[in-house]
Amino acid sequence: MEKYTKNMKTGEYLFKSRKGKNRPITTVQAYKIKRNGKRIGLEEIGIHTMRKNLGYWHYQQYKDVAILQEIFNHSSPSVTLRYIGINQDNIDKSYMNFSL
Repeated sequence: MEKYTKNMKTGEYLFKSRKGKNRPITTVQAYKIKRNGKRIGLEEIGIHTMRKNLGYWHYQQYKDVAILQEIFNHSSPSVTLRYIGINQDNIDKSYMNFSL
């Protein structure tokens, strides 16, 4: 992901439409990506994965869980952080820095 986004500017969409200069793909296009990924054996690609990745990278850039909570219609910030994997990142980092 870092290699793919390395030269991207702030505000650029990760999955861009071919229609317009900087427009996101549509829901229909996202489903086509999923369907075509399965045709070539990529079972892990999916709408849900793309949704979670959007949340993860949005959080990494803006650190605003309230906005993501609203976007995802979650009941609390803790639900959103768990959903996008930030809680797990923090747990992993705490283990890496821990010593007895």
